[in-house]
Amino acid sequence: MKRAVAMAFVALTAVSCGAAEPVASSAPSPEPPASSPAAPASPTPTAAPSTTAPPAFESKVSAVGRDRLPYSWRPGCPVSYRDLRLVTLSYWGFDNKPHTGELVVNKSVTGDIVTVFRKLYDWRWPIRQMKLVDAFKGDDFASIEADNTSAFNCRRATGSSSWSNHAYGKAIDINPRENPYVTASGSTAHKNAEKYTERPMKGKGVINPGDKVVKAFAQVGWEWGGYWSGTKDYQHFSKGGG
Repeated sequence: MKRAVAMAFVALTAVSCGAAEPVASSAPSPEPPASSPAAPASPTPTAAPSTTAPPAFESKVSAVGRDRLPYSWRPGCPVSYRDLRLVTLSYWGFDNKPHTGELVVNKSVTGDIVTVFRKLYDWRWPIRQMKLVDAFKGDDFASIEADNTSAFNCRRATGSSSWSNHAYGKAIDINPRENPYVTASGSTAHKNAEKYTERPMKGKGVINPGDKVVKAFAQVGWEWGGYWSGTKDYQHFSKGGG
């Protein structure tokens, strides 16, 4: 009897253990949650175009050595080269860009020159080029042909035996092509300037009666050759006339 009971217990235990065996599930595995759509990238900001202002006007006044004036000065000139000064300054070019030029003038008028040319630069009033006349071997005609703005040159006044104010460093010729020397008959010695003999007229770098260039020089005591009677020298400004 005891043996039968024991065998029955073993059988019951086997059935119970079999029920505990893991059974593979036939249900599908849950899918991973869908990812959220990516947020759109922020647009890259576009830099605003920058406007660069032109450099400020600059000027420098310095002594001028004899070696800088190999053609424009010589012994016997009415002023010593030691009484002249080299003025290095900014000017606005015909190409609408800033440039640096040089003028030699009497030491007594350097302040006048800096004052006027500061105004011209601020107005962006155009000048073709600005070199010492020595770059043209002191040849006034060649300097004018090249439309060069210059000041000191130890020479006689045109058509006269007297010294020009250029020989004292107290005169300047500006854009001589656009502002030619015109005789009383209306002619000029420079073919490239023939279309500029009338006044008033419009044009880049042209000087007209009563305009702001003439007024700027008048404010520092300089006279304009365009006001001469008979012959007109539209390029010419001088301290005290002549």
